[in-house]
Amino acid sequence: MSHHYLLPDISQPGKVGCSLPALDVPPAELPPKELLRQELELPEVSEVGLMRYFTALSKLNYGVDTGIYPLGSCTMKYNPKWHEDVARLPGFASIHPLQPEKSVQGALQLMFELQEYLTEITGMHATSLVPLAGAHGEYTGLLLVKAYHQDRGDKARKKILLTDSSHGTNPASAAMCGFEIGVVASDSEGNVDMTSLESAMNEEVAALTLTMPTTLGLFDPRILEISRLVHERGGLLGADGANLNAFLGRVKFGELGYDYVQLNLHKTFSTPHGGGGPGSGPVCVKENLADFLPSPLVAKSDGKYKSVSPAKSIGRIANFWGNFGVMCKAYAYIRSLGAEGMKEVSEDAVLNANYLRAKLKPYYYLPYDRICMHEVVFSGRRQKAKGVHTLDIAKRLLDYGLHPPTVYFPLIVEEALMIEPTETESKGTLDAFIEAMKEIARDAEENPEILHTAPHNTPVRRLDDVRAARNPDLRWRMGR
Repeated sequence: MSHHYLLPDISQPGKVGCSLPALDVPPAELPPKELLRQELELPEVSEVGLMRYFTALSKLNYGVDTGIYPLGSCTMKYNPKWHEDVARLPGFASIHPLQPEKSVQGALQLMFELQEYLTEITGMHATSLVPLAGAHGEYTGLLLVKAYHQDRGDKARKKILLTDSSHGTNPASAAMCGFEIGVVASDSEGNVDMTSLESAMNEEVAALTLTMPTTLGLFDPRILEISRLVHERGGLLGADGANLNAFLGRVKFGELGYDYVQLNLHKTFSTPHGGGGPGSGPVCVKENLADFLPSPLVAKSDGKYKSVSPAKSIGRIANFWGNFGVMCKAYAYIRSLGAEGMKEVSEDAVLNANYLRAKLKPYYYLPYDRICMHEVVFSGRRQKAKGVHTLDIAKRLLDYGLHPPTVYFPLIVEEALMIEPTETESKGTLDAFIEAMKEIARDAEENPEILHTAPHNTPVRRLDDVRAARNPDLRWRMGR
């Protein structure tokens, strides 16, 4: 594609990009001269030039609607567009959170039923929909842990245990709640190191937060043993449910021994992930934490729906009800798929990840050589021996028109390449991704310089990533 219309030299003096009708009202005076920006150099382009500029710019956008988006731990999957239509229905989109409850019974019914669905899906006792995002849900879960121990008079429990493969938000949420943080090691198989957990699990520990499947994309077969140990020593077990795509309709967190789990409706349940939101991070809890849930919850009584506050609620954690539009899409997703459809989602997500694992294993080092769940974590250490780093691999994928996977995470994997294909990608798309990755592996062996200088056919070549993050260039300037 020609990128002529993305270049600033299309500006030519005298060109006008719009035609305004004659004034049919008296003209107003300009603001005082000192408020006018005389030095502002705006490009001068014709109307057709302006149209082509923005059309060409739009073609540079990459998203899940244009290609595979294999960011591990993010679940960037295709979402049915009609779910957006559901959220835009006037009865949902045009209501106000301060309306009388009798006038929004349909919205309250949707929230009530969504609470029930998520409670059933996770195998828990109750659900709060209020948290506004995944990290907010994490934070809420830890506030529940804090309230639970304080209610029991157990003031010594001031520490949260995390694994060394945790999401970065896990320690951040714990610190925001005033907890100290302890780290449990992973063993050579990628599971929780039981010796490490044994030594760390004492009377100071309020909870162990354990993503399941883990951030390594693996199911820990000793989860029941882990749960038993944590509970025997007075702690709680919390799940970061960011990876629910692997469990949906098949495994319930409650049956694995978890006390609470935070979900990401914007990952698993049909709201596009990324771009700054909106998100939704419901918290599902066992009976021991239900009385502490934030308000409001939706209850049903005598055929009517109303807001309620649990007996020992931690109170409000957000304005009003949470991100209702995201709830509408999640509700549509669950109702349209049904129980059997959700099982197929997780089956296909796991199948796709293991297809990539098997096909790419001869070309990239696999640190945990076992069946994975919804994502697979490779390492670029073979390529590193040839002077090629994971970042080079990611940059080279751009030349194939593909979005790179997550790189350098989890931190415990050297030169990590974390790939999550999701259930919505076809075998043909996966095969194209595999072929690109195989060619890149061959280039790393035979022609590493092509990777060091990639990308080559994008409008912007390789950036200094650190400088770009610290000093982003966000506006057009004449002559650049």
